[in-house]
Amino acid sequence: MDSTPVNWDTLDSLIINFAKSENLLEDCTESSSPSSPSSSGYHSRLVIRQIRKFIEIGDIDSSINLLRIHAPFVLDDHRLLFRLQKQKFIELLRRGTTKDRDAAIDCIRTVLAPCALDAYPEAYEEFKHVLLALIFDKDDQTSPVANEWSEKRRFDIAGLLSSVLRVHLQAFDPIFSMTLRYLISIHKGFCFRQGISSPVSDLTERLLIEERDPAPTPQESLLEAPPFDEVDVQALAHAVDLTRQGAIDSLRSAKGDLFQAFKNELCRMRMDVSVLDDLVHEYCVYRGIVECGLSSGHASDVQSLGRSSITCEPDPSNGSSLDCSINMDVQPCKDSDGETSVSNPDSIGTQEMNVRGIDVERRVAYETESNREDCSTSSPENFKNFQKNRGHGTGERTGRKRWRGRNEGLEVSPDISLTGTSKQKLSDRDHAADIFMSNEKQVSVKRPASENFHIGEEYKYDIVLEMKELASKGMAVEVVKEINALDPNFFVHNPDLLFQLKQVEFLKLISSGDREGAIKVAKSFLGPSTASNATLLKPLKETLFLALIMKPNEDALTKGVPLSLLATSLQVALGRRLGIEEPQLMKIVRTTIHSHNEWFKIQMCKDRFEGLLKIDSLKDINTPLLTESKSNINLDADTSGSSQVTVSSSSRMLEDSSSPSQVSPGDVICDESAILKVMEFLALPRADAIHLLAEYNGNAETVIQQIFA
Repeated sequence: MDSTPVNWDTLDSLIINFAKSENLLEDCTESSSPSSPSSSGYHSRLVIRQIRKFIEIGDIDSSINLLRIHAPFVLDDHRLLFRLQKQKFIELLRRGTTKDRDAAIDCIRTVLAPCALDAYPEAYEEFKHVLLALIFDKDDQTSPVANEWSEKRRFDIAGLLSSVLRVHLQAFDPIFSMTLRYLISIHKGFCFRQGISSPVSDLTERLLIEERDPAPTPQESLLEAPPFDEVDVQALAHAVDLTRQGAIDSLRSAKGDLFQAFKNELCRMRMDVSVLDDLVHEYCVYRGIVECGLSSGHASDVQSLGRSSITCEPDPSNGSSLDCSINMDVQPCKDSDGETSVSNPDSIGTQEMNVRGIDVERRVAYETESNREDCSTSSPENFKNFQKNRGHGTGERTGRKRWRGRNEGLEVSPDISLTGTSKQKLSDRDHAADIFMSNEKQVSVKRPASENFHIGEEYKYDIVLEMKELASKGMAVEVVKEINALDPNFFVHNPDLLFQLKQVEFLKLISSGDREGAIKVAKSFLGPSTASNATLLKPLKETLFLALIMKPNEDALTKGVPLSLLATSLQVALGRRLGIEEPQLMKIVRTTIHSHNEWFKIQMCKDRFEGLLKIDSLKDINTPLLTESKSNINLDADTSGSSQVTVSSSSRMLEDSSSPSQVSPGDVICDESAILKVMEFLALPRADAIHLLAEYNGNAETVIQQIFA
C-alpha cells in the first residue's frame, strides 16, 4: 500500500489534546481543573465508565444510585428502568442465598411489575417470561431463560446505557479518538472492497472492537420527526456503515443534527483504551511530547546518568544500522526536590545490553561528588557536537510532560457505599483485565514504559529529537554537520534527505540575499545530485523557479519546503539508523489516511466529515516542492447540495467483478439526485450507484428498471 504524507504536527496537536482531555499527563490543568471547559466532559465520561463497570459486574443498585445523582432523567424513562430492574432481579437470584431470593421476589412485587405495565408494549410479556428464572437454574443451558441468565445481558444493558448517557450528557470522546475510529473503519471497508490485506490489521483488529454499543432508542416524541434530507441520511449511513433506517433513527436521536448523529455513531464503536493508551504513549515518547520512560511515581535510571559518550560505527554485517558503544560515568544527580540520588549502585560494573537490536557496552563507574548540582555529559572527538546539559528528573528538557497514565479506579460518590462483594468483583475484574491486556499486547504494542528503557536508548531519543528540532527550524547546515559527526554514512543511505536539506540551505541563502552562496550550493550539490537520481530533477527545477520569482526579503521556506514533514522524515530515518523503531501509531495513521484518499476517489465525492475530524488538516502538508503538484489531485465538488454533478470516467472507476459488463469509454455526467435515488432504492454504496449510472447514461429510472426486470 502506497505511503501518503501526513501532517505530523497536526497529529501531535490532536494527541496532546487527547492526552489532556483524558488526564493522561501530569500537570494537565486544562483537564484537572474543575473550572476548565474540558473538565465537565472528562467528568461525564468518567461517570459513564463507572456506571458501565457497575452493570458489567452485576451491581445494579450502585449503577442506579449513580444514575440518580448524575443522570436522573434515565430513571424517568421507564423503558430503561424496566431493563435495569429486570437485570437486578436476575442478579439477586444469581447470588443464590435465601435472603437474596426473598429480595428478588420483593423486587418483582414492588418495582418490576409496576414498571412493566407502562415501559413498552412487549414489556409485560418479557416480565412474565423472566419469572421462569425462579424455577430454572442459571447453569441450565437448555432452559427457556438461558439468555436471561447469560452475563452477556449485562454488557448489552451497559452498552445501551452508555449510548443514552453519551447523547444526553454530550460526553463525546476526544476528537483524536473519534478520528482514529473513523479512519480505521474506512480502511477496513476499503481493504474488504478491494480484496487486499491490511498491513496494520494486527493492530486495528485489537484496537477497534468488532461489536458496537447498542443504539439509543429515540424518544417517543421524536418518532414522528419530519423527514430528513436524503443527502444527510445517505452520508451518515455510508460513513458509519448503517442501514438507511438506522441512519434515520440516529438522526432522530440527534434531533436532526447530522454532525451530532455522526459523533454519536462513532462513539458507539468500541475501542480498547488500553491498547490506544499504549500507542499514544509510544508516539508521545518518540515525538518528544513526554519524558522517555518516565511516569508518575517511578524513578528512572536516567536520573543518575552522568558523564557519557557515544561512539557510532557502521555495522559491517548490516550497512543500514550502526554499532554504538556507549560509555557512561554515573554521577550523583539531584532530583526535583534537591535530593541526591543514585540508581542501583550495587549493579555498577561492566554490562552487556541489547537495545532494540543494537549491542551496547556500558561501563558504569560510580564516583562520589557530594556538592555536584546536576549531571553533564562529555563526548569523544568524533561525537563532540552532541554535548548536552541534560536536567534529568527536573523537567528541564524542552518542557516535556510526564506520563500519568489512565486512572481507571472508580471514584465513587461519598453517597454510594459498595458492598464487599462489589469491591472484590471490581478488583478481580480490573486485575484480570490487566493481566489479559498485558499478555495480549506483548506482541503488538511496544510500550515505552520506564522499566523497558535503558539509558543508552533514551540518549538516542534525545539525539534524534534534537536533530528533528533543528530541521524543523530550517537549520539545515547544522543538521548535516551534526549527523555527519555522528554517522558519516547516514546520508549515503539517505540521499533524498540530504538533497532536501540542501534545498533548505539554498532557499535560506536566497531569503537572506546571499544569491552567490545559494548558487554555490546549487552548483556544488543540487545540480550534481540529479545526475545520479533523475527523480530529483523536478524538485530542483521548482526550487530554482521559486528562487527566481521571490521578492526581496521574502521567506522562501514558507513557500518552498515543508519543514515539519522534512523534520519527521529525518527523525524516522535517523531513529531507524540508531535502532529506534517508528511508532506503530504513525503506521496506522499513514496507512488509514491513504485508504481514506483512495476510498473517496472511488466514491467520487468529498468526505463531508473530514473537517469535523481534522482529517483535512492531517492531509494538508503544504508541500509544493516535495510532492506531486496539486494539478494531480482530484478536487471533487462538495456533496452538500442536490445540484452537484459527478463526472464518472471509466479510467477512474473501480472495476467491480460483479458488474454485468464493462463501462463504456468516455465520461458520463451523473446528477447527485440520480445517485441518491439509486443508493436509496437499491441500498447500494455510492461507488456502485455511480458505476451503474455510468452504464446506463446516468438515468436512475433505467437503472432501477433493469435491476428489477
